[in-house]
Amino acid sequence: MTNTMAGSTAANRKVKLEIRNMAKKYDNGDGVENINLKVYEGEIVTFLGPSGCGKSTILRAIGGFEDVTGGDILIDGKSIVGLAPENRPTAMVFQSYNLWPHMTIYENLAFGLKLRKVPKKTMDEDIKKILELVSMSGSEKKYPSQLSGGQQQRIAIARSLLLKPSLLLLDEPFSALDAKIRQQMREELKRIQSELGITVIFVTHDQEEAMAVSHRIVVMNKGKFDQVGTPDEIYDYPATLHVASFIGEMNFIKQDGVTLAVRPEDLTVTEEKGDMQGVVSTVMLMGHYVQMTAMVGDDIVKCFINRNQAEQLKEGNVVNLKIGKHTQFPMSA
Repeated sequence: MTNTMAGSTAANRKVKLEIRNMAKKYDNGDGVENINLKVYEGEIVTFLGPSGCGKSTILRAIGGFEDVTGGDILIDGKSIVGLAPENRPTAMVFQSYNLWPHMTIYENLAFGLKLRKVPKKTMDEDIKKILELVSMSGSEKKYPSQLSGGQQQRIAIARSLLLKPSLLLLDEPFSALDAKIRQQMREELKRIQSELGITVIFVTHDQEEAMAVSHRIVVMNKGKFDQVGTPDEIYDYPATLHVASFIGEMNFIKQDGVTLAVRPEDLTVTEEKGDMQGVVSTVMLMGHYVQMTAMVGDDIVKCFINRNQAEQLKEGNVVNLKIGKHTQFPMSA
């Protein structure tokens, strides 16, 4: 399901990356095949899915760390298949930072520029600018061990950006960080990407992260694309039961031979006759809203309600529930 507005703006934009019928098969039969995708200039596109679904395989194939067994990968209209990683217009940031521990931050950042024979004056200016961009000014003389995980990851991103890649590849870059720092790093990534206008391919298994940073999300399942769309499209109109269950909280209610996928915020407690009745199991304060669960037959359903409404509810109360916005799937799906 595509958003026509997103489609029309995409049509006017330059294709930065195109993957055509790409396949990467391993000896044990795992891998991906029939991968087709266009990524437009200035987009953050996230590959999202559980471990082993093939998202990192695709990223590594783009970066040149995996050979493809079929198909083609093009950047700015030119095939990059067969080029070594260092000869591709890409830069990759890994989960593990990969900073040299015996080098200062300046030396870490200068390493790739020296290989490219960038003059010292230009190098100094570029490093100063990039440290400002990632909010790490003044850290040139420090060593990686003197920085926190989040700071090290900023330096790893800075090092990749210094090479002025056509495409920045991020492989689960924030997964080793704690929740609060991870949140900050997502915001930083959005800011940096917006300021530089670069194209980013991001891989994560964290759906909240994907929703927060992406212009479009590719939801993967067992080596295939289940759905490609904006965060809104994926959240509001999941194409498959896997997407519905993987993104956000979801109730699955079986009725009249179909499965209804209903978000907890789209299930309301009503005084009038509802679509179904339940018995309240739990009422939990989650901050500005309350999460209520109720037994409907043998199923537990989850419902987000306001605090005033929650004050009237106790465990064991019978409640009428009304189904709002939902997606319908055949029972066999």
